[in-house]
Amino acid sequence: METLLHETARYIALAIQTIAILVVAGGSVRALVEGFRLMLVREPTGFQSRTMWLHYGRWLVAGLTFQLAADIIGTSFSPTWDEVGRVAAVAAIRTFLSYFLDHEMESTRKLQHVTAPPAAPAASSLRSDQSEAYRHG
Repeated sequence: METLLHETARYIALAIQTIAILVVAGGSVRALVEGFRLMLVREPTGFQSRTMWLHYGRWLVAGLTFQLAADIIGTSFSPTWDEVGRVAAVAAIRTFLSYFLDHEMESTRKLQHVTAPPAAPAASSLRSDQSEAYRHG
């Protein structure tokens, strides 16, 4: 029974590690595509670049979270000090990255509110203004 539990945990950890790899790879591809798109814009704003990197950071945090889950499952049975150290390192990196990413996201939100253009008039009011001008024009 214990052997079956060990094998099941090992396959679950492997599946979660695969998810972590796919999340980081997907985020990397998205960041690469977005980066190229921004390079084609004549003058991308700092806000656009910052937003792209923040989105990429979210993908990395998600990948690290899955990696941490896989490591926890993998070390749940008779962990060695090396395995415990690995889990601690991944947890510390994830916490560090998440903390600073949250800080940057809050700074970006504040910057967005300061530099946001005024809201455009609703499309329905534009249509009524245009039809009114047409009648009088």
